[in-house]
Amino acid sequence: MDGAQVLVPILVPISLFAMVFGLVYLKSRENLSMIEKGMNPKEFANRPAPYRNLKNGLLLLGAGMGLALAYIITKYILHDEENPALWFALIGIGGGLGLISSYRIEKKELLDNRID
Repeated sequence: MDGAQVLVPILVPISLFAMVFGLVYLKSRENLSMIEKGMNPKEFANRPAPYRNLKNGLLLLGAGMGLALAYIITKYILHDEENPALWFALIGIGGGLGLISSYRIEKKELLDNRID
C-alpha cells in the first residue's frame, strides 16, 4: 500500500469526529453567549422562516435553468463536446441568480409592509 492509502482509514474517522465536535462546541458557545445577553436560545431555534420555501424554490429553479442552458449549449453550440466546467458554472450562476431574486422579492415585500 502507498503512504496515502494507509492514511485514509486513519484520517477520515478523525476528521469526522473533529467536524462533529466542532459543530457541537460552536452551538454550545452560541447558546451560552445568548444566555449571557439575557436571550432564550430556544426561542431563536424555533422561529419561523417565512420565505424559506420561496428561497429553496428559486434556488432549484435557477439551478434547473442553468442545467437546461448548459445542455443546450453543449448539444447545439459545442456539438456534444464534453465540458464539465460549463455545467458546474451554469448551475452555480443559475442558483445564484435564484437566490438574488429571492432576496429582492423578500426585500420588496418587507419595504412594502413597512410603508403601509
